[in-house]
Amino acid sequence: MHRGKGMKFVGDSRIKANHRMPNVPKDYSEYPGKTEAFWPNFLLKEWMVGAVFLIGYLLLTVAHPSPLEGPADPTRAYTPLPDWYFLFMYQLLKYSFASGPYNVIGAIVIPGLAFGALLLMPFLDKGPERRPSKRPLPTAFMLLTLAAMFYLTWESVVNHDWEAQKAMGAIVETVEFDKESEGYKLYAGSACITCHGEGLEGGAGAPSLMNTGLTADEIKDIAHNGRGNMPPGLWTGSDEDLQKLAEFIESLKAE
Repeated sequence: MHRGKGMKFVGDSRIKANHRMPNVPKDYSEYPGKTEAFWPNFLLKEWMVGAVFLIGYLLLTVAHPSPLEGPADPTRAYTPLPDWYFLFMYQLLKYSFASGPYNVIGAIVIPGLAFGALLLMPFLDKGPERRPSKRPLPTAFMLLTLAAMFYLTWESVVNHDWEAQKAMGAIVETVEFDKESEGYKLYAGSACITCHGEGLEGGAGAPSLMNTGLTADEIKDIAHNGRGNMPPGLWTGSDEDLQKLAEFIESLKAE
């Protein structure tokens, strides 16, 4: 038997290896672009970017907390408004070709085509290039999507009546009053309670009678001459009773 012929070298698992393979990325030189090891090089960069965005979001939430609105009231008209990241869809549904009888187009067809194109993008562009300039189809689609979302969001913000939205969701302080008082009994026995509610909170297009900021004389003038949706001549009682009712409404102020 010749020396070395038929000999096999077997490693022993009980002996620790002193040599460890360095963290060297594989050779992908045939593909364009930079290559690096996933762990820890690439993953560390991802974590750092994620941490920056997370800290930014936390600072925004501290500086601009979510606004609170009043409790839901089914008797008052309210126009709901989605969050800012859905404003582009909200604006899209305002156009005639995507609303009314064509609501299915704005709510399902157009978003479905956009998301469908996004899902098909890996199959439409199979090239190894990573530069946006050498990937015209996905780059053009992404720029078009961003431009459309930015334009629709901008249009929604500019054309929306923010003052009316703020008034609809305003938190109105309630005022405690005695239902056994003479002023409330006059109110309950009049036509005012039909529109302004049992608790004077308003409803059916009528405003609340609490915290009006009106004087008794101004309230009497409105009762006789009307204002806004309220027609004139609804008060049919005596002037003495109207004076007591006006003073009662004037006293309904939040402390």
